[in-house]
Amino acid sequence: MTTPPKIIDALFLEPPEPLVRALEAIDTLQPGEELLFIVGREPFPLYNILDQAGLLRETEVRKDGAYQVRIRAPG
Repeated sequence: MTTPPKIIDALFLEPPEPLVRALEAIDTLQPGEELLFIVGREPFPLYNILDQAGLLRETEVRKDGAYQVRIRAPG
């Protein structure tokens, strides 16, 4: 059975709160777990952090213009 992703909807949060919340959540990811991060602009600083941490990411632009980043811990 697949565990549903953790979701962080940061659309209406002011910087740096979206990044802070994302970092707190990725610190708790276990192998195979997933986080869905929704934010109003493309989170370039987060991409660098995820890449350095070895986490997998997939970004999609939603119809409403928000960015949805699916973050996975390998395993």
